[in-house]
Amino acid sequence: MVGALDHRYRGEHPIRTLAYLFREDRLRLFAGVLAFLVKHSPTWLLPLITANVVDIVVARAPIAHLWVNAGVLLALLLLNYPLHLLYVRCTHGAIRRMGTNLRSALCRRMQQLSIGYHARVSAAVLQTKVIRDVESVEQTSQQAADMGLSALTMLAGGLVVIAVQVPAAIPVFLVVVPAAALLVMHMRTRLRDDNENFRREVEQLSSRVSEMTTLIPITRAHGLEQDALHRVDGTLTKVLRKGLRLDLLNGSFGSLAWILLNALGVAFLTGSALVAYYQVIPITAGDVVMLTSFFATLTAAVTSLLTLTPMISKGLASVRSVGEVLQAPDLEHNAGKEEVASVRGEIEFRDVGFSYGEEAAITGFDLTVTPGETIALVGPSGAGKSTVLNLVIGFLRPTSGRILLDGRDMETLDLRTYRRFLSVVPQESILFEGSVRENVTYGMADVSEERVRRALRDANALEFIDRLPEGLDTVVGERGARLSGGQRQRLAIARALIRDPRVLILDEATSALDTRSEALIQEALTRLVAGRTVFVVAHRLSTIRGADRIVVMRDGGIEEAGTHEELMRLRGAYAGLQGAQLA
Repeated sequence: MVGALDHRYRGEHPIRTLAYLFREDRLRLFAGVLAFLVKHSPTWLLPLITANVVDIVVARAPIAHLWVNAGVLLALLLLNYPLHLLYVRCTHGAIRRMGTNLRSALCRRMQQLSIGYHARVSAAVLQTKVIRDVESVEQTSQQAADMGLSALTMLAGGLVVIAVQVPAAIPVFLVVVPAAALLVMHMRTRLRDDNENFRREVEQLSSRVSEMTTLIPITRAHGLEQDALHRVDGTLTKVLRKGLRLDLLNGSFGSLAWILLNALGVAFLTGSALVAYYQVIPITAGDVVMLTSFFATLTAAVTSLLTLTPMISKGLASVRSVGEVLQAPDLEHNAGKEEVASVRGEIEFRDVGFSYGEEAAITGFDLTVTPGETIALVGPSGAGKSTVLNLVIGFLRPTSGRILLDGRDMETLDLRTYRRFLSVVPQESILFEGSVRENVTYGMADVSEERVRRALRDANALEFIDRLPEGLDTVVGERGARLSGGQRQRLAIARALIRDPRVLILDEATSALDTRSEALIQEALTRLVAGRTVFVVAHRLSTIRGADRIVVMRDGGIEEAGTHEELMRLRGAYAGLQGAQLA
């Protein structure tokens, strides 16, 4: 289902999407609805049985009829427990599976979407879609099932009983019950603005308290405690006033709604009693009790359905929100393309251009890199260095020109198989909350401890790993929080080394480190780049002097290229950059 959803979602109406999501559980949902109808039947049968009992007492009918009615109701009540469990297992189980499959589809889609998409859409937004939006869809489905089925069963059952017992009362119910429910909902709607105002005041209070706690060091340092408290007290007073006003309104609404519904109930009771008393239509005392009971329960059922409307709207909005990811077209397509079994490391750019929308990042880029060559990319911010790296990785595809890997157009290759031969050491090393071993061997199975330790040794990381409490099994914390920046970077280098890549990307790998950490990492990088095709972007030009070729970029093109000595002799752009750093 998950894979099919990825391809079939095309922005159709959310109801159709939900129907598609539940298609594998159709039979379970059908069984759950049947179980609910039987288990919930006492709610609409009780007024009928009460009417029968009243008529038995009034007419002095055989007492056996009383026991039959009581027995039927008791049997249905006893069936409620097993049937309710069956309903929960079938219906709620289907909803939970739907939520799990939807989250899985979102995560799968996010892995397929291009890096350009992830650059545009923040991680927090995507996380909200996977967690909050799917949770909203689940809650809406559960509420629609529980409250909606209850209300619909009550309405259907009650109207059927009335149509059979007192058919003349049906037109009255069809007019009076919806009118009463709409009147109650109208009164609730009037409270919405006040609830919204109170919510905004509470949000303002939250902002004030957050601001106060953030500024405590400055407040205390300048003796401004009273000023800070005065700002918060003003907001607290507003929240108090709004809260009291809201409580009074809620109290008034509750009381008025109670009076209104009960007054209508009294009116309905009186009217039906008068009809029975004067025999305007032939109804019994039991029918009067039944009709009065049904008035209250059917009004509550219609009110529940009206209350569900905003909840369902919210859930459908969440379906649309999830659909924004599922139908995003910015995909990396690898299906059916040639798999990469080996890589020598020859990469050739032929008149490559790339644009972010209307803005050109790379234009007319020509460069041939031989296997095992180290290419350093330098230039001012916005020159296109990171775009070139992303093109090499395959995160971006050229908008013009071609990139060849070992003589084969990368557009024809399955880039997932190519990346098995590639490693990236970014500026900010990315670690997850696991052990040192798990971070170094991420995505690899059955890696010997000797191989892990060798990679750590070559990355100059073993000296601090052996000092950790549990060595290789030490948990590094979320995003490597228990390690220093230099230690995290050396683990990232070890992760690259253990994969023995043929193509290596170094993106500002030492820019944020102190001198000692940089020296250790430069030594590790020297071992890492040996015999591999390397693309390196470095802010400190001193770190790339040993590169086979230095490519100076400006405005998306190559301004000059050569070794450090050649470029210094040219006294061009590179020499100018060197002079600026030395100054």
